[in-house]
Amino acid sequence: MTKAAQIAVLLALIGDAGAFAHGGDAVVANELAPCPSSPNCVSSEAADEGDRVAPLRYMGDEAVARKRLLTVLRGMDGAQVREDSGNFIHAEFRSAVFGFVDDVTFRFEPPGEIQVRSASRSGYYDFGANRRRVEAIRSEFAR
Repeated sequence: MTKAAQIAVLLALIGDAGAFAHGGDAVVANELAPCPSSPNCVSSEAADEGDRVAPLRYMGDEAVARKRLLTVLRGMDGAQVREDSGNFIHAEFRSAVFGFVDDVTFRFEPPGEIQVRSASRSGYYDFGANRRRVEAIRSEFAR
């Protein structure tokens, strides 16, 4: 099999299998949507411990925390804030090489807690990318 054929097979395997709806579908009834059965999502509201991450925490005013989170997101490679309204922020992260999109949604819950969900829009495995992203956001947000 040629190198191009191998890449095509790899993209087919990770590209659309177990596709996940994006954007506004990441919020259901004012809660973060559950993670799909595929291993490409993490959420602070996940029922499955393997998909769970801790929410982000902050002290003080929600408006200050929101501004700090937006600053963190806007400073990250491949990130674009798509929605900032009510108690939600939705950002998209596009991978540099293949252009895959991951959706990251935040829900502010007073006092001092931000629920988070990060999920691949397409593909089956994310090789831990969503968990690493949430932890990178957490680290920058805590500074």
